[in-house]
Amino acid sequence: MALGIQSVAQSLSPSTTWHWNKGTIVVDTPARPAGQKSALGLTVEKLPVVRVAFVGLGMRGPGAVERFTYIPGVEIVALCDYVEARAEACQKYLRKAGLPPAQIFSGEKGYEEVCKLPNVDLVYVATDWDHHFPVAKCALENGKNTAIEVPSAMNLEQCWELIDLSEKTRKHCMILENCCYDWYEMNTLNMAQHGVFGEVLRAEGAYIHNLDDYWDDYWKNPDGSDPDQLGWRMKYNMENRGDVYATHGLGPVAQALDIHRGDRFTTLVAMDTKSAHGKEYVEKKTGRPCNNFRNGDNTTTLMRTENGKVVEIQHNVMNPQPYNRLYKLSGTRGYATKYPEEHYAIDANQLKATGHKPKFDNLTSHGFMPKAEQDALKAQYEHPILKKYGGLAKEVGGHGGMDFIMDSRLVYCLQNGLPLDMDVYDLAEWCCLAELGTLSMDNNCASVAFPDFTRGEWNVVKGFRHAFANADDEAEAERVAKDFTAKLKEKAAADNVWEKYDKAKAKAAEKAQKAAEKAAKKAAKQ
Repeated sequence: MALGIQSVAQSLSPSTTWHWNKGTIVVDTPARPAGQKSALGLTVEKLPVVRVAFVGLGMRGPGAVERFTYIPGVEIVALCDYVEARAEACQKYLRKAGLPPAQIFSGEKGYEEVCKLPNVDLVYVATDWDHHFPVAKCALENGKNTAIEVPSAMNLEQCWELIDLSEKTRKHCMILENCCYDWYEMNTLNMAQHGVFGEVLRAEGAYIHNLDDYWDDYWKNPDGSDPDQLGWRMKYNMENRGDVYATHGLGPVAQALDIHRGDRFTTLVAMDTKSAHGKEYVEKKTGRPCNNFRNGDNTTTLMRTENGKVVEIQHNVMNPQPYNRLYKLSGTRGYATKYPEEHYAIDANQLKATGHKPKFDNLTSHGFMPKAEQDALKAQYEHPILKKYGGLAKEVGGHGGMDFIMDSRLVYCLQNGLPLDMDVYDLAEWCCLAELGTLSMDNNCASVAFPDFTRGEWNVVKGFRHAFANADDEAEAERVAKDFTAKLKEKAAADNVWEKYDKAKAKAAEKAQKAAEKAAKKAAKQ
């Protein structure tokens, strides 16, 4: 039911079917194929050593490679990028850490070779948005656990295919949503799970980040699909409508609301402003009028859940505003807000009821808590994951350390054979706003009913919780991981692997130079 540019826009799936029901667009949920079963709580056999391959080493990928060198029990076996030099450049992180070099893969289809490697347990996808899905699909089809940068799927068709692949192969398909691991979000989640805010009724999230300083840095695909050299991200915003980058704002609040673990999104309505800044950018870049810029400067999506909760999500990467992910929780007994400053509003009686002993008897939810009392609250509810990884995370970095915590938790769960913090259903529910919002806005901002990505099992698990191994198993997994990494580094040093690597590279470069000179001479004679 789409015309013109909508027929090829990536946020709309040609396979999506829907119908009207009392003024609401109802998106159909396909039946689970025979032989598949739910991936809720999916675990795989313990991986004492996680052998990982990285695909996409432009903007986000190199940082991931560096972070993984700090995680014990990891072997980085492959580095892949469209441009060979980018993959090769990431060897410096392995060299610095004393780890052996990884295999290098490149070219348009290099990832296919990577996914077929027998010595890979995890494929970590950090490509441009256009390639998130094809790389992840290839990895899952080849029996690899897969972790995908955001947005991990660009439309409903991709969401369903990843769900089916994860269910069929019994391999993890994780969305790499780092904002779920930021300090405020994690501590506030812990408070919410302990009833500090009462019942959370409403939440807000956003990605408000003016990208004017970055537009020209995004990769420009040389395959002819970007003739104006806009870069993949601006091109995507020009061709697609809807909240195309919802997960930073949506992920943390979805966890606080137990989405598909006792509640589910049922309906949304989306509205956007006209395109002003994006259209202006393209016109300046190309020198031609731009009359088909699809995405508005600001998109707002309102969602309602089965249990009567409401979530508001915003997207704006165009206009000059301070960075803001909103992150607000409004409960029956308290309130949390992160931007522009981190605050809580909870009265003294509620704090006492949840085990906190406030020093100020006159605390009232009409105003924010005093700093001293707020600091005491955060200390009491410091998340166990932050206690374990927070110190090293601040040293390693990656968006203040939350990237490192995310990666560490991924490896921890794999090494201990636990369900991941974010599964393929989270991936689908956090990424589907692009297509569902487009359907809403293309139909006069009509309400749109969510498909049920769990296919009826959203209420089986009661409440979102991070999985942990028991103390003995965790200690043993850490011992094995540290021992492996120490021996791997010792062997790399004893074998002089980097000296040999440099000699081999020099020899290959010399051979290539001679071949180029020979070809030049032959061409000159002709």
